[in-house]
Amino acid sequence: MSWQPRRHPAIQPHEYVRGGTTKILTLFHPASGQVRLQSAERCTNAVLHPWLREHLSAVLAELPAPAPVQDPAATRTAWGMWQAGLTLPFTLPEKLPPLRLLLVWDNLTGHKTPELVLWLCAHGIMPLYTPVGGSWLNMAESIQRVLKRRALAGQHPHSPVEIGSWFEQTARGWNAQPTPFVWNGKRRQRRRRASQDPLHRLGGSGACTRQPLPQHRAKEPAKCQVL
Repeated sequence: MSWQPRRHPAIQPHEYVRGGTTKILTLFHPASGQVRLQSAERCTNAVLHPWLREHLSAVLAELPAPAPVQDPAATRTAWGMWQAGLTLPFTLPEKLPPLRLLLVWDNLTGHKTPELVLWLCAHGIMPLYTPVGGSWLNMAESIQRVLKRRALAGQHPHSPVEIGSWFEQTARGWNAQPTPFVWNGKRRQRRRRASQDPLHRLGGSGACTRQPLPQHRAKEPAKCQVL
């Protein structure tokens, strides 16, 4: 979406082919900048949930093994602190493992499926839902925007398969030298003004980076000069 002058609507280049769309399943770790990404024709629960379980299990396997639960009350308190202040917190299971991972994602009905939420809790993963209308709090919005520009700017794919393939190739290139993201909320902005810490804004969410990302712009065709 973009703003255009009156009577001058946005137009597509003649190479543009409307051949369909693709979905991009994304998991992003802001502290390291690493992204796990896969294209899909659809993003239904039957597609998203198995993919999510597979990749979250891989992430947990890379973390240090958790210590056995010595104090169940302290473990429940560690989980409960992330629900403090929520209007509609979900009920935590009776038995809880050590908290190992925080999963921030959109406030969609499919993300609150009891089967999936119980699986997350059983594996030490606390789901945190962004408020309605607050998708800008999710840093995955920013990384998708960055990868979209790098994968598709100046290009004219002819099929959803081609779009998905370019996204996945771009993600592999990004992971070879990732850029960590930092949160840039109001509190962060006040601290930055006090310390003069230079940050560079990113589109799509409230995330920033400590170093500017190169802008990959499509080269404009040379204009002929008429004498």
